[in-house]
Amino acid sequence: MRMITIAAVAALAMTAAACSKPADKAAEATAASQDAAAASSAAETSAAAATEASQAAMATGSTAAATAAGDAAKSAGAAAETAGDAAKKAGDKAEDAVDAAAKH
Repeated sequence: MRMITIAAVAALAMTAAACSKPADKAAEATAASQDAAAASSAAETSAAAATEASQAAMATGSTAAATAAGDAAKSAGAAAETAGDAAKKAGDKAEDAVDAAAKH
């Protein structure tokens, strides 16, 4: 879902650039979209690590493994929040680029 949103933001940025509108706004939107894609990838990696830690905790039943799984889940949540913030920023930058293109 996030990748679709990020792709849409990138498409808006490229559309703004292709229309020969303010290139700086389009470049900002593109950079923000790339940052969002990287953050989304990091969140996916963190979520996979949390899943593995959770499975290990269930398999062993140890308190240490359960604590590690909780920590991994917390990290995954933080990474997802960061990715969401980056996607919002990318959307805002794309909106700015479209607005700038509409004014010219």
